[in-house]
Amino acid sequence: MKNLLDDIEEILLMGPGPSCVPPEVYRALSQKTLGHLDPYFLEIMEELKIMIRRIMNTANTLTLPISGTGSAGMEAAFVNLVEPGDPVLILLNGVFGVRMNEVAQRLGAQVEVLEFPWGTPVELQTAEKKIGRKSYQIIAMVQAETSTGVRNPVAEIGSLLKGSDSLYLVDTVTGLGGMEVRMDDWNIDVLYSGTQKCLSCPPGLAPVSFSQKAMQKLKSRKTKVPNWYLDLTLISEYWGQNRVYHHTAPVNMLYGLYQALLLILEEGPEKVFSRHREIHQALVQGLEELGLKMLVEEQFRLPMLNAVCVPEGVDELSVRKRLRSQFKIEIGGGLGPLAGKIWRIGLMGHTARKENVDRLMEALQEILKK
Repeated sequence: MKNLLDDIEEILLMGPGPSCVPPEVYRALSQKTLGHLDPYFLEIMEELKIMIRRIMNTANTLTLPISGTGSAGMEAAFVNLVEPGDPVLILLNGVFGVRMNEVAQRLGAQVEVLEFPWGTPVELQTAEKKIGRKSYQIIAMVQAETSTGVRNPVAEIGSLLKGSDSLYLVDTVTGLGGMEVRMDDWNIDVLYSGTQKCLSCPPGLAPVSFSQKAMQKLKSRKTKVPNWYLDLTLISEYWGQNRVYHHTAPVNMLYGLYQALLLILEEGPEKVFSRHREIHQALVQGLEELGLKMLVEEQFRLPMLNAVCVPEGVDELSVRKRLRSQFKIEIGGGLGPLAGKIWRIGLMGHTARKENVDRLMEALQEILKK
């Protein structure tokens, strides 16, 4: 029987995720599997929690990786805190705000959406007016909107909510590890991410953190958390001192995350963020030299996810197909109202290197030449 794994090609991953994985992380993933309650593995778990706190800049006790992708992190954030009838406000300007709305509605929340044009950020004054009109159980937004390449004003919204009874919930799936995240300083109560973006680990884990205020809400629920697998009152007993069995943890994936976080901390988070900004500027310069335009205004752009307008008369899908087949490079297309209108170019984690930008520019120049 033919083994399809023998024919996997090495593809330069420059789409919206997953990102390129460093050799050190691949080696970590291939380490010997231990039992999920093995004493040495428990040491690794404890160190993992410490490293996640450092990357998120939080002192929250309940900080751990959920066994699942970034979408599991989103689901865990809402399913543990929302009860039927709870008023929830979503500040929405892309696909992942839409998903927040969908998840909250399925849980029976009374959801209100404040939507902004895709490709533009959440507008602070408009959001402030909306927040001031009503008391919400949860106010949620995305820091780095992967579908548009927009950086939202997470810190500024957090300042508005300081001292509020509302829980502030933030998606940092794309941002964490590639730009500053200061959970405690920004008054964030619930934060979740994913391993496959700027952390440069394969998809499969979702780091989450809950503040004391969020934990009080969880503990005071009138109803059980409706999802057993993502119930943090149960998961925290495994990741806490009691080590109560909940599910068999993905041991080798946790090795991979351990190594990925270690690489960021060894390079230094500020140096990592600076590298992302520098490579982003190199990409923008290269794109402009090819006559291509960015979707997002300069001051609101993400360094790690770049939305590029498809020139008139160009079939965006055929360009992506040729990049993949001829040049072994993957980039992404647009989603929702931006489908067919933009390319999404990722410079996440290990992918954010000058040689990768140079290779992509050479390929695009060849494909787009008249």
